[in-house]
Amino acid sequence: MSSPKEIIHRYAIKPRKKLGQSFLIDQNVIKKISAVAQVTKNDIVVEIGSGIGIITEDLARNAAKLIAVEVDDRLVEVLKDKLLKYNNVEICCCDILKFDFGAIAESGQEKIKVVGNVPYNISSPLLFHLISFRKVIDSFVLMLQKEVVQRLIAAAGCKDYGVPSVILQMFATLEKVMDVPAACFHPVPKVESSVMKGFFMEKPSVELTDENFFIKLVRDAFAQRRKMLINNLKRSKLTEDFPEPLLKELLEMAGIDGRRRSETLSIKEFGELSNILKNKK
Repeated sequence: MSSPKEIIHRYAIKPRKKLGQSFLIDQNVIKKISAVAQVTKNDIVVEIGSGIGIITEDLARNAAKLIAVEVDDRLVEVLKDKLLKYNNVEICCCDILKFDFGAIAESGQEKIKVVGNVPYNISSPLLFHLISFRKVIDSFVLMLQKEVVQRLIAAAGCKDYGVPSVILQMFATLEKVMDVPAACFHPVPKVESSVMKGFFMEKPSVELTDENFFIKLVRDAFAQRRKMLINNLKRSKLTEDFPEPLLKELLEMAGIDGRRRSETLSIKEFGELSNILKNKK
């Protein structure tokens, strides 16, 4: 198997800054990511940003079906050439944020496993995209900017705990697998990376009356992190019609002191508060 550097040289590949391209070239890290994904012959795998196909080929050897999603048409040609011998690989040249995971889920097979090296500029919208398809996705192994992973796995009370932490942890269990130094990439990025693995739960941590309401509530609750929760709620369009005494009463029903900052609320508290507020509207 050719090394990443050999492939980059052979195809004269020049990373595109506008796509946030930085290719993983450390073969030890590549092997670890593939191992963490735990792909079996029963699995449908979607790889995000297949790039030059290094992890792609490793995944293809073990999967029932692998769909390699790559937005750069130049790299699609490299992938077609490199993966020609694999009849279980489908290469899709498209934007992953428009990719329909539901269309590839097959009845009777395992749910989809997602693996990918995610550019920083699409990390947040991608996670929401995955959440929207969580019924057909089993697990995901994603390499993201180190600070993004720290925010996603943060617990209540930590300075990194915020909107993405609460929303993703409501629907998935998460763990950081490892840190990946910038030197493991070509070209060398200005940021460090981390690999995170997650599993979507069959049901949210709290049974939600309205998931969209919950997501909007969390965003509004963190609108101004330094302010008390009740002050953020008074400015929220979701609760702008509620007089302050009613807001206090509803917070008390949830067992929450409105003087607390949002970063101190647990996932469960956010879920229960969402249900109480939604049911009162």
